[in-house]
Amino acid sequence: MDAFIYRPGPPLCEFIDWFWFWDGRPLPAPKERVLPSGAFDLVINLGDERFRFYDPIALTPLEPLAGPIVSGAHASHFVIGSTTGTALMGVHFKPGGAFPFLGVPAGELEGTHAPLDALWGASARALRERLVEAPTSADRFRLLESLLLTYARRPLRHHPAVVEALRAFEDPSLRSVGELNARLGLSPKRLIALFRDEVGLGPKEFWRVRRFQAALRHVDSSRPVRCAELAVELGYCDQAHFNREFRGFVGLSPRAYVAQGVERPNHVPLHG
Repeated sequence: MDAFIYRPGPPLCEFIDWFWFWDGRPLPAPKERVLPSGAFDLVINLGDERFRFYDPIALTPLEPLAGPIVSGAHASHFVIGSTTGTALMGVHFKPGGAFPFLGVPAGELEGTHAPLDALWGASARALRERLVEAPTSADRFRLLESLLLTYARRPLRHHPAVVEALRAFEDPSLRSVGELNARLGLSPKRLIALFRDEVGLGPKEFWRVRRFQAALRHVDSSRPVRCAELAVELGYCDQAHFNREFRGFVGLSPRAYVAQGVERPNHVPLHG
């Protein structure tokens, strides 16, 4: 098996979806388009190879980064080079789940990738060294779980308004951010500040991304793509709006995405 998944227990399970370990076997394409999820990721390179990124439009190389790295919340896709022969570990945070561990407001990392040592200093190097020395993936998962609890920079809890906002943005019946502001009794400026500080995107950008993620969960190769029905079900203005948003996030139409047979969530291979 190429990848292993571990879901942490309390209290980290409230902030982290899963830890993962990949053994370095080749991926099907030299580049991948990584789709936005509204969440952060921590990726730890257990070998010496640097992380390679590309301009999402021109596909020209950008400055590589040495690991570990933190990938901030994105409102659009980005392009990475497929790492071959190097084992990787990662943490996929829940939306808003990374902020206790960053040491800076989550909004400062919006749409960026940052070396972890820029946030943690020497602790980032110590983290990687201890994970490299661990004998098995299970040992690494347990160690990473323990270290994250040690390195938390803030209490492991959200502002109550952020909790309610995160819940509301998963509800297809929500019709506007203004409706949420009224429900919370907050001014637009106050909600934006709280939300960006903990989640890393503004409320409107985050809502767009999460609605797109809901669409992805409904689009698969086992059944015909129901663009018109999905547009109504997920609150898009019409089918054209749904198609435009989907293509903007993926770089492909819904039907072309399904035809490509994507096997890993949020990773679209780019051949050539």
